[in-house]
Amino acid sequence: MYESLVEKLNPKGVDVNEVIQKLKDFSIETPSWGYSDAGTRFKVFHKPGSARNVFERIDDAAVVNKLTGAAPFIAIHIPWDKTKDYKELKEYAESKGITIGTVNPNLFQEDEYKYGSLTNTDDKIRQKAISHILECIEIMRETGAHRLSLWFGDGTNYPGQGDFVKRLHRMLEGLRSTYVSLRENDIMLIEYKFFEPAFYHTDIPDWGTAMLLAQKLGRNAKVLVDLGHHPLGTNIEQIVAILLSENRLGGFHFNDKKYADDDLTTGSINPYQLFLIFVELVKGGVGPSPHSKVSYTIDQSHCVKPNIEAMIQTINSIEIAYAKSLLVDFKALQEAQEENNVVKAEEILLDAYYEDVRLLISEARRQKGAEVDPLRALKASGYEERIVKERG
Repeated sequence: MYESLVEKLNPKGVDVNEVIQKLKDFSIETPSWGYSDAGTRFKVFHKPGSARNVFERIDDAAVVNKLTGAAPFIAIHIPWDKTKDYKELKEYAESKGITIGTVNPNLFQEDEYKYGSLTNTDDKIRQKAISHILECIEIMRETGAHRLSLWFGDGTNYPGQGDFVKRLHRMLEGLRSTYVSLRENDIMLIEYKFFEPAFYHTDIPDWGTAMLLAQKLGRNAKVLVDLGHHPLGTNIEQIVAILLSENRLGGFHFNDKKYADDDLTTGSINPYQLFLIFVELVKGGVGPSPHSKVSYTIDQSHCVKPNIEAMIQTINSIEIAYAKSLLVDFKALQEAQEENNVVKAEEILLDAYYEDVRLLISEARRQKGAEVDPLRALKASGYEERIVKERG
């Protein structure tokens, strides 16, 4: 079957060997919090076998990486993943074949942050938030991580509650006081969210505000795009293209949504949009590889799906979208665009999108020594049953 697919793709000008190599290089970061109990704003649901600490989360991440051959990085969240010795944590992760890539400060769960963290009118509370970010930068040094991912729940719930401009200026001042502590090759990722938990205004509500802050900070500040943090109908692929053109796209949080939340597994609702996003990424030369200047991180809350299965399923969906984007004839697409040939341009994209690329992914996994069917291999391994017995 694989040979027949090669025979089908070669006449289309697809270098199958090059596609396979890029799929072998595919790598993504899984989130430590995705291996623990999760829920909604109403309730956290316990699942037997869920990881109880950062070391068990790394164990689970290592299993996902071994099965898929595609997830060698893990993102940690402080204080959820707080530990006494971060050098020990780094060594433990490396012994499992995992690298700590991103450190996420928590700036939304403390009582003091009710009226904001870096945007708070109280200088003592702002200093507390700054100190926590600086703590996470130190954790980056100890763990060997090079990305600091910032999301703020800062905003207001009612008209008149706060001054838009003053709050934004306080945000910039706080970011500047932490940005100067970054090393030369560190990246500060600024995430945006148009609402929640603040329902009247959010201090960083969109990619434009995030990019404005990044531009004022310096070249090591970039924008993080979370696929779930957009109003319905937002053209995320356009945002990606513009941020790439301005060299301000720093990373992704992969998930999916039906309405306004972002807890669904990637590609479960709108796989065509996911494909179109990857078209822009591939065209921009920043595909998901270990050395990409754009970080690729899964960010999901597995409320009803088993954690490890959900993570593998997500990696499958992302790889499929990426593989399809590698089949696009960009030269022909550009020619069609220049000629204003609307139908031809769309058909070029659809021709790649409708291709069944699962055999290509399976071949890439086979060549790199991973499992051709990671979900089936997980079930056969008995790992889930074992951690249920061990962790309760």
